[in-house]
Amino acid sequence: MEREYMEFDVVIVGAGPAGLSAACRLKQQAAESGQEISVCVVEKGSEVGAHILSGAVFEPRALNELFPDWKELGAPLNTPVKRDDIYLFRSAEKAIRLPDFLVPRTMHNEGNYIISLGNLCRWLAQQAEALGVEIYPGFAAQEALIDDGGTVRGIVTGDLGVDREGRPKDSYTPGMELRGKYTLFAEGCRGHIGKQLIARYRLDDQADVQHYGIGIKEIWDVEPARHEQGLVVHTAGWPLDDDNPGGSFLYHLENGQVVVGLIVDLSYSNPFLSPFDEFQRYKHHPAIARYLEGGKRVAYGARAICKGGLNSLPKMVFPGGALIGCDLGTLNFAKIKGSHTAMKSGMLAADAVLAALAGGSQGGDELNGYVESFKSSWLYDELFRSRNFGAAIHKFGALAGGAFNFIDQNLFGGKIPFTLHDDNPDHACLKLASESKRIDYPKPDGKLSFDKLSSVFLSNTNHEEDQPCHLRLADPSIPITRNLPLYDEPAQRYCPAGVYEVVSQDDGSPRFQINAQNCVHCKTCDIKDPAQNITWVAPEGAGGPNYPNM
Repeated sequence: MEREYMEFDVVIVGAGPAGLSAACRLKQQAAESGQEISVCVVEKGSEVGAHILSGAVFEPRALNELFPDWKELGAPLNTPVKRDDIYLFRSAEKAIRLPDFLVPRTMHNEGNYIISLGNLCRWLAQQAEALGVEIYPGFAAQEALIDDGGTVRGIVTGDLGVDREGRPKDSYTPGMELRGKYTLFAEGCRGHIGKQLIARYRLDDQADVQHYGIGIKEIWDVEPARHEQGLVVHTAGWPLDDDNPGGSFLYHLENGQVVVGLIVDLSYSNPFLSPFDEFQRYKHHPAIARYLEGGKRVAYGARAICKGGLNSLPKMVFPGGALIGCDLGTLNFAKIKGSHTAMKSGMLAADAVLAALAGGSQGGDELNGYVESFKSSWLYDELFRSRNFGAAIHKFGALAGGAFNFIDQNLFGGKIPFTLHDDNPDHACLKLASESKRIDYPKPDGKLSFDKLSSVFLSNTNHEEDQPCHLRLADPSIPITRNLPLYDEPAQRYCPAGVYEVVSQDDGSPRFQINAQNCVHCKTCDIKDPAQNITWVAPEGAGGPNYPNM
């Protein structure tokens, strides 16, 4: 099919911190050197920030480099961290506050800010557009544009106006080709095109397997007497354990709001575990409930995170393009931060692109300058120092792994003279249902804890109903014939949005139902399905959540 096309020097997929930082850096450096360069950013959300979700405690190191005058420019960093409280939850009632000297130094947040990452991305988009970047929200990149020689030449946006069966409707509009000399992929964790590129170019052949967590987050308006602007609270332990690890966060923003969330490591083993329901009961712990009681929940969302770190980084480049940010996997799990590292990776890739274009390149080659500059950057040093953090917890558990990480981070500065590896993929960690203990979750009380559907409502999720399902099953029989008898079909529980159900048909037999309209684009199903049978692809443009300030 002949498609309309637009040509640019650089096409960037995803208007998150990595993609927008790359775009800004390209235009800044081009202006300084007198180069003319065209840059396009395509974003699947209805607006920039609509699909952005993070804690977030933000380290401004990369922002200081990108916009040294960010305060004068009005960047939305309004709440400096005032204090860190770190707890070990021993049970549903008991908690131990760790003294500061026992906390790994990477968990201290002096000089950092509590922010809405979505609002920071909106601000970055304003700076990018002021510099001359073209940004197209509401258009989902559906596939990479690859020529006969195997070189990436841009992307193709998804067709609009296609019905459930794939037939054009009256409103049909074919997707466009956005052609670029170089294409940077900044789709976030488990980007669906990034996943395809990693497989096609075998970018992960020399890396450990990637590891993931699912982060579930709410924003609350709380009573003034319970609010302490700038307070950062982290917890480990209950309601999770060494076989089903994770941790939580509660941050006090400005305007009487707190953000509260739970990160569940997707290496968990019990197929009856529901990350959503673990989060709901976590909020009833006295150390957390004391902040939320009497408050009102105003927003909800969920997103997977890449947490494998340096050991799991795939090769960064391929002919015609590169992976940046969480599409690459640059989150520093020891800090529980990935925004500043994503930004830096985008900036490094931008410098390499600009150098190649200045040297007369017409694109299509590998950006080896990006790889070289990464290895000599503070980003590499930071990821190297944290390379053992997640593997230690996987191998030794929260207590022993925490002790290892204290020694590694505080005594060796992250340079202990060996590297731990963890090559068991998260989807392979589930035990059989017959070997696992069922979990009886309490009913939500409607005050601190809630059900999935009312939560999805707060995410402002919306999809065009008459479109092809964007959650694709390689074998539609597997959920009932394999996953149900072996694992009690865990998709019913690992999805935080009620997308997957096993329902009874008229004859009493089970049927696997996909409620794709509920999907908040967290990608957990693509990661955790034990048969690796589910593939998440981008739905029709602008579909999904519409987060106002996550």
